[in-house]
Amino acid sequence: MKRFSACCFTSRISQFHSHWKHNQSQSQIMAGNVSGPSGSKGANILLNHDFSCGLNSWHLNCCTGYVISSQASAQGGISMESEVKYAVITDRKECWQGLEQDITDRISIGSTYTVSTCVGVSGLSQGSSDVQATLKLEYHDSATSYLFIGRTSVNKDSWEKLEGTFSLSTLPDRVIFYLEGPAAGIDLLIRPVEIYCSIPNNSTTSTRCVSTGDDNIIINPQFVDGLNNWSGRGCKIMLHDSMNDGKIVPKSGKFFASATERTQNWNGIQQEITGRVQRKLAYEVTALVRIFGNNVSTSDVRATLWVQTPDLREQYIGIANVQATDKDWITMQGKFLLNGSPSKVVLYLEGPPPGTDILLNNLVLKHAAKTPPSTPPDVKNVTYGVNVIENSNLADGTNGWFPLGNCTLSVKTGSPHIIPPMARDSLGPHELLSGRYILVTNRTQTWMGPAQIITDKVKLFVTYQVSAWVRIGSGSSGSQNVNVALGVDNQWVNGGQTEVSDDMWHEIGGSFRIEKQPSKVMVYVQGPASGVDLMVAGLQIFPVDRHTRFRYLKIQTDKIRKRDVILKFSGLDSGNYANTSVQVRQTQNDFPIGTCISRTNIDNEDFVNFIVKHFNWAVFGNELKWYWTEPQQGSLNYKDADDLLSLCQKHNIQTRGHCIFWEVDGVVQQWVKSLNNNDLMTAVQNRLNGLLTRYKGKFSHYDVNNEMLHGSFFQDRLGKDIRANMFKTANQLDPSATLFVNDYHVEDGCDTRSCPDKYIHHILDLQEQGAPVGGIGIQGHIDSPIGPIVCSSLDKLSILGLPIWFTELDVSSINEYVRADDLEVMLREAMAHPAVEGIMLWGFWELFMSRDNSHLVNAEGDINEAGKRFLTLKQEWLSHSHGHIDEQGQYNFRGFHGTYNVQVVAPSKKISKTFVLDKGDSPLVVSIDL
Repeated sequence: MKRFSACCFTSRISQFHSHWKHNQSQSQIMAGNVSGPSGSKGANILLNHDFSCGLNSWHLNCCTGYVISSQASAQGGISMESEVKYAVITDRKECWQGLEQDITDRISIGSTYTVSTCVGVSGLSQGSSDVQATLKLEYHDSATSYLFIGRTSVNKDSWEKLEGTFSLSTLPDRVIFYLEGPAAGIDLLIRPVEIYCSIPNNSTTSTRCVSTGDDNIIINPQFVDGLNNWSGRGCKIMLHDSMNDGKIVPKSGKFFASATERTQNWNGIQQEITGRVQRKLAYEVTALVRIFGNNVSTSDVRATLWVQTPDLREQYIGIANVQATDKDWITMQGKFLLNGSPSKVVLYLEGPPPGTDILLNNLVLKHAAKTPPSTPPDVKNVTYGVNVIENSNLADGTNGWFPLGNCTLSVKTGSPHIIPPMARDSLGPHELLSGRYILVTNRTQTWMGPAQIITDKVKLFVTYQVSAWVRIGSGSSGSQNVNVALGVDNQWVNGGQTEVSDDMWHEIGGSFRIEKQPSKVMVYVQGPASGVDLMVAGLQIFPVDRHTRFRYLKIQTDKIRKRDVILKFSGLDSGNYANTSVQVRQTQNDFPIGTCISRTNIDNEDFVNFIVKHFNWAVFGNELKWYWTEPQQGSLNYKDADDLLSLCQKHNIQTRGHCIFWEVDGVVQQWVKSLNNNDLMTAVQNRLNGLLTRYKGKFSHYDVNNEMLHGSFFQDRLGKDIRANMFKTANQLDPSATLFVNDYHVEDGCDTRSCPDKYIHHILDLQEQGAPVGGIGIQGHIDSPIGPIVCSSLDKLSILGLPIWFTELDVSSINEYVRADDLEVMLREAMAHPAVEGIMLWGFWELFMSRDNSHLVNAEGDINEAGKRFLTLKQEWLSHSHGHIDEQGQYNFRGFHGTYNVQVVAPSKKISKTFVLDKGDSPLVVSIDL
């Protein structure tokens, strides 16, 4: 068994030039992350970079200097391996004094530049001295700023490599590159300096330094050159041709690498790819991985990108994850996109518990091919509103049904004759139910119940509604879950759930859609505890033509989102009324439609432009959450939230504060969990004081304690009163903010923990304790939405009289047209319901969504079919009108609430007027003096 070890990664390895020349091979084998200068570069933007013309084009910053050849002298005892000119900067009175060059006219916005040189010092008696590369950025209208590029530590009698990168998002009036650093009295020695473009911006035609085609960006991807270009991230890496007595061999090629002696989950194997990836391009990663050791047979392996920005901000971007095993190699795939211009990028693998090795056989990183646009699904011979369940009315006994498990089915009478309410609007012509039901007895497992095979009756990409009456027998202790489920090739699909605790019949409603061809589809009803009898009546599964309901929703939307307007004109002779034209255009609908954004997004100007153009509200994905603002006790980070808030304020975008606390145990920081109860109460109070004092008046809403129906960390530790007290304290600290509850699966019928009835009870309970609950947040992470089911939930919640917001809306389908339909269902239901006062999308840009196949804009900026549908709806919800003044000197129209511009063209003049149409029951009268 061959093995080559590599050192634990700590920092970039600097090498003296002669070391590159004479010892490169050995360094590559032993270190695995050292490689000599190679590959093509862009042109050096520095003039006289090698001092062949003395110090011409260079400027000495308050010091003196000269150029000498290595053959002429060994300055300070430093010897040279070949003839080369270098600059000596002397008479330095301050550490910032050095050598500089104006490069203003030779750089481009958005491009990334790599700086490389070798530096030394003279006059240093002992120890080492830092040398630094810096950019000086001068602006006419603001203060001069300085941008750090790179730094190295230099010992006496040695040359050290100084490297770094920089990128500018705006172009200052003057950009000066300079080298500085040693203490006063120490001479600075500078060998030839290179600055070349490593990542051009989009307007740059040359791409010789960036891979955007089929070439693998990873160097030495199959380890044919040993461990060259690879390193360990906090651990060692080794090269193998086999392991475990020959039981583990490469799947491709001759070698594989292991990341071993791992002591943290984030330890793994890595490669720096700085300068090889370009911003705003999507890249795809494919890797062959497995795990070994520590008696771990399966574990997540993740591909992660560590990015350092020019201002030294660190970002971690999750690319891919896979459940790896110790039995065989498995393929891991994922995609990423860089929004900004990074100074450093490292790709690494991580994930398994400490002591378990990560094995890597091959890694490919390429520019991702664009996904072909979807075509409308080929759906034929679908009879909408017709039940696909055989013998649903049980007129033929239990024919068509079978018991799942060793339970017993029989037919009884006494169930409801009416169709469950949520199905009435979407089910086709139907008769009353028969009053017969299936009684399931002898149940010994929760999953036992009546079942049917419906494989040949369901079609791909068709949305099906589920409806039934259910009841349980006596003998149960407490509430029982009842679920209509589907087994799609042995995968569980939720068709709807309800909770039953009495001897009444309960409606169960839900939906599903199948998007990959199955070999078997079984529907079954399950849920109560073993020994509890189950009763099922009138099970209906039928395809829904969701567009049919849109006509009704448009009418409802016009009723509640529009208002009559009377434009009343004066100062014009009545004889000119018919000759005076009026054109009314709505410039903005004031109904809140917003999106989730993150700090990394706003480095992409295309992303920002889309936000500013199409959204009037925003919410931060993570940047305001406690685990983000205080990951370690006392270590506060508000910079990301400040940056996002500044952007929103600049563009008059209102913001929601998400969230002050998050009740789910799995997202609470470890340091918070480790506090005793007294210290935890203090930490909660500090969090409230710190956040709401800092941002007082700046967030219109706050989600106070996220997902209280799905978690209870703070309540379990601090008692029931803590939830209401969080609301009370937040209201005292910022009375201007509306305080929301916020939870998921409220609207879709698939989660009994957060059904509308339980949400209502939860809110009433908070209010009884004095909590100033001001709004109801429905997250809206929904699959295959059905309008009447969503509307039913909204109707129930509206009895509380509180504004309802969809706070995190996203829909998912691999087909863009189906995804567009899903989105249209949700947006139209929200706009047509009087209790809904705002909609927040949980993102819109590919690779920056919490769910796959939910984006509206593809990674590289192309608007897909779902995005086009969204923009079409936005246009539909703008009112425009044109005509002439009537005989009464008026012009009447009905329009959506928002901002309008009126253009009036009379025979002798042209007038423009802007007005705002607010909500109101009576017509708005706008007077216009001509």
